[in-house]
Amino acid sequence: MEAILSGLQVILCVVLIVLILLHSGKDAGLSGAFGVGSGAGPFGGGSLVERNLNRWTVGFAVVFVVNIIILLKI
Repeated sequence: MEAILSGLQVILCVVLIVLILLHSGKDAGLSGAFGVGSGAGPFGGGSLVERNLNRWTVGFAVVFVVNIIILLKI
């Protein structure tokens, strides 16, 4: 059981890294260096793709943390 959860943890790590790297920066570019925001609201952009990317990232992060807790209990 521990080997299966450890393998799942490696897969979750890679997927979570990729999902985080897919996010665009909140203040990307030179304007962000001087404190000029994008004006897209407090949670970033509002497109459907970005919202779904946020949902997937949060979902995988929750599964990642739960898997770590289970591995620590074993």
